[in-house]
Amino acid sequence: MPSFAAQQCLFRAYDIRGSRQHFTTDFVYAVGNAFAHLYRAANHHLEDSDVKNSATTQNDSNPKNTDKNIVVIGYDMRFGSDTIAQTLANILTQHGLQVIQLGLITTPMMAFWTEQYQGHGIVVTASHSAKDILGIKWLVNHKSPSSREIQLLYQQLTDNYSQNQRNAQNTLLNTLDIPMPTNQNDLSGEQVIEVYIDAIAQVFWQIYPSCKQNSNNTSSSDKLDLVVVIDCLHGATSNIAERLFDRFCRQIIMLNDTADGNLPFGNPDPTEPYRLKQLQQSVLHHQADIGIAFDGDGDRLMVVDNSGSVVIADHLLYLLAQVALAERPTPLTDASLTSQILFDIKCSHHLPKLLSELGTVPVISKTGSSFMRQQMQHADSQILFAGELSGHFIFNDQRFIIYDDAMYAALRLLHWLAAADDINGNGKRSLTDITQCLPAMVNTADHYLPMPTIPESDCSFVEQLSRLCQYLRKLVDMTVEEDADDYLIHTDLPSFCRCSANRQRITLKQARDLLPVGTKLSCIDGVRLDFAHGFGVLRQSNTSHKLTARFAGDTLEDLKEIQAKFAALCHPFDKQLARQIATMPAE
Repeated sequence: MPSFAAQQCLFRAYDIRGSRQHFTTDFVYAVGNAFAHLYRAANHHLEDSDVKNSATTQNDSNPKNTDKNIVVIGYDMRFGSDTIAQTLANILTQHGLQVIQLGLITTPMMAFWTEQYQGHGIVVTASHSAKDILGIKWLVNHKSPSSREIQLLYQQLTDNYSQNQRNAQNTLLNTLDIPMPTNQNDLSGEQVIEVYIDAIAQVFWQIYPSCKQNSNNTSSSDKLDLVVVIDCLHGATSNIAERLFDRFCRQIIMLNDTADGNLPFGNPDPTEPYRLKQLQQSVLHHQADIGIAFDGDGDRLMVVDNSGSVVIADHLLYLLAQVALAERPTPLTDASLTSQILFDIKCSHHLPKLLSELGTVPVISKTGSSFMRQQMQHADSQILFAGELSGHFIFNDQRFIIYDDAMYAALRLLHWLAAADDINGNGKRSLTDITQCLPAMVNTADHYLPMPTIPESDCSFVEQLSRLCQYLRKLVDMTVEEDADDYLIHTDLPSFCRCSANRQRITLKQARDLLPVGTKLSCIDGVRLDFAHGFGVLRQSNTSHKLTARFAGDTLEDLKEIQAKFAALCHPFDKQLARQIATMPAE
């Protein structure tokens, strides 16, 4: 039997994450040893290379360390995360690596601190998942691992599992008593937070020089004239958000700002339906200008406008893209350099047009903030900003880390809103006024649906559906005679698609009904179809063996028509899936 077969499900597309019961003592020790080999191999690879300078402005009190053997480690608020972090730190030091412990932090803060050294970092977090879930995220040489690299880590972990480790007591981690090695370096909680806040403050000194003039003035009259409600959802941002936002905002009201592994009011996921109800009510009660919420590890942002309505993620992405474009450093405004805005495949059909109207190039991406960061980190990248429907937003203007830091993104939005008021000279322009000018639409929420089993097939359902849509579009695009609507087409595709479900007869008229002329098809991540008045996407989840589906239309009728088209496309494969798609309710 292979070692840790039960833990294989933990190794997902972005990280290690899953049920607490799988994080046993011997498993975490094996993970620690695998990380040690990973970081030592990475350091060996870089021995003859020049170390890249950090894009982050350095604080005089924190000179960059050029030792490639340093790994920073932090953890979130979940019960057991701190113990796992300590275990990993101990194992890395036993392998000759130097560990700097950061304590309770957000995932973006881990990324920030890796930039202060050589780009190696680990944070023990399960992000926005339920309280009985644990997880680990990490960076190697400033980069997140690919899904392939995560699977290779699992393979190495099982290969290196020694006989002594097999005989170790298989107890849960929260029963361990782990001694602190003497060769670990812990930064004080004050230093971890203060250096991070100072680095963010320097960004706004660059963009708005008047901020620097007022930076030493504690008077609230010199801060942003905004009333801001902040909901930390009892996540890791609870440890820093009030201190950070008080530095910039005249008045802040904090909600759920105690880091609590019990998660007393539910999952720390601001995108869940009705999860922001308390924030919405608080915005109205305090007549606030804006409400902002962060997920459990601080890399996802949701916003509530001054009328108490949740700003849909498509609109928030568009607003933050405007921020990035308006505040570009001067060298990037050269007409010969067209900035690109990256958005994921689940974003609405309106977004590419809106971004084009800003004079930028919209680029569609696979879902996954780590995929986006990898594209942005290429030397020739012209991507100025990237965003996901799930609330991940990344600025790439050489001012701060290339990472989806929700608190940083929120502050960029707040400063832009305040500056726009000053420029217009017409008093405050509310967030509601801005969002009401954006195109309305009717959409479903993200739905997780069972993955159909395709018999007699050498590929997955999603690939089968992708091949079918490509084939139908090719038929529609063919030049045919005027009376070709009645022409019968055999869709038995032995060299193209081996699914028996597609061995049927279809007319060209039916093909045109499913994929009308002008329909845009993207297969970079599942199947996305853009129609004249809406879109739909069906894709394999990166975090479970499920399908994820989302549909949107300009009107409810448009939405239902698009759902019906997807249901008809899926019906030959799985009738139950087709029914589920057709009956998904609008939000």
